[in-house]
Amino acid sequence: MKSGRQIPDWLRPQLCREWACLLLLLSGALTALAGPPFQTDDPEPVDFHHFEMYAFALSDSSHGGTSLSVPAYEVNWGAAPNLQLHLVVPLTANIPSDGSGTNYGIGDTEVGAKYRFVKETKRVPQIGIFPFVELPTGSADRGLGVGTTWYRLPVWIQKSWGPGEVWTSYGGGGAVVVPESGYKNYPFAGWLVQRQLNKKLMLGMEVFGHGALGESAASTRYSTMADLGGSYEFKPGFDLLFAAGRTIAGQPETYSYLALYWTWGKDAKGGAPAGMLGSIHLRPVVSGKPF
Repeated sequence: MKSGRQIPDWLRPQLCREWACLLLLLSGALTALAGPPFQTDDPEPVDFHHFEMYAFALSDSSHGGTSLSVPAYEVNWGAAPNLQLHLVVPLTANIPSDGSGTNYGIGDTEVGAKYRFVKETKRVPQIGIFPFVELPTGSADRGLGVGTTWYRLPVWIQKSWGPGEVWTSYGGGGAVVVPESGYKNYPFAGWLVQRQLNKKLMLGMEVFGHGALGESAASTRYSTMADLGGSYEFKPGFDLLFAAGRTIAGQPETYSYLALYWTWGKDAKGGAPAGMLGSIHLRPVVSGKPF
């Protein structure tokens, strides 16, 4: 990370309080679940004329440092049948492992569109694409952004089964394209199975992996993670989402995510979506160089 303005003294207690609350909440969830998170997405878009909003916090750590997004916000809108528009705006803390100082500010802004081109039937899974563009709104000098526009190009597939379709499995993969010196274009893929245990609680497990991100990122080698997470519905249209995970092969990496989720629109039924995590999980983790 290039030298830059460090986090203001007045903001440090606020950050500590927010992150302490996140860790306490996660520790309770993880004790009940006995493990790790969802980084895989799904092909199912938000219903036409419906909205989703997430207020979330996440931590992604590797040998080069830790990236915290807290608070961060995601909004999805069903713009047309089978089409969802997507926006993520994070406030990010860059904590290099060399102890050179923490920086905090807006990170790169994510915009995207999910399009489902095959609908699910009794025998055919649904299939969709969910490309993203990451806009360089975060300061690369302060380790809060890559410094250029970069892209994520995935394809996802999903199938549900069982009485009331309580079982769902989805997965896929694609490539991240980062046209910036010190970073690599790299593949990623994941697959998971989840079950709706009752009207309020859903749990799932996944395996997710990515290639080396480049020398300017903390994840300089590939990593494969095992994850566990779920959702709990407080009331229709309002849920708690939680997940956490760590490496089972490759470069050590840990990940945690906690969110409040709202959905609304005509005849909205509530309940967390199949792919419950925001896409921000695929951002390169900071190192001692630009994010």
